[in-house]
Amino acid sequence: MPLAPNRPCKRCRKPTRNDSGFCDSCEPKQKLKQKEYDKRRGSAAKRGYGRRWQKIRAAFLAANPLCADCMERGIVTVATDVDHIIPHKGDQELMWDWSNLQGLCHSCHSRKTAKEDGGFGH
Repeated sequence: MPLAPNRPCKRCRKPTRNDSGFCDSCEPKQKLKQKEYDKRRGSAAKRGYGRRWQKIRAAFLAANPLCADCMERGIVTVATDVDHIIPHKGDQELMWDWSNLQGLCHSCHSRKTAKEDGGFGH
C-alpha cells in the first residue's frame, strides 16, 4: 500500500510525515512555545472557570440547547459552549451575568473567539 505524501512542516515548510504537522526539528520548539503560553495564561480555574462556572454552564446549556449564531442563520445546531457576549476580561459582574451568556456550537465559538482576540494564540 502506498504511503501518504509528505506535508510541509507548519513552521519551516520542510516535508514531513509527522502527525503533529511539524518536522522532527521544529516539533520540540512548538511544544515549548505552547507550554510557555499555557503557563502565562494560567489554568482554567485561575481564569475563573472553576466549579461554579461548570454548574452555571451546565444549567445554561440545559435552558438554551441551541447555538444562537446558527439559529440566526436558520440552522439548527446543538450548543456545546457557553460564550460571554461581552467579554468579561476579569469583570466579575459580567462573568456571572446570565443575560451576558449565549450558547454556541464549538465552531461558532472558536470563530468568535479568534475574531475578538485577533486569532488563536493572539
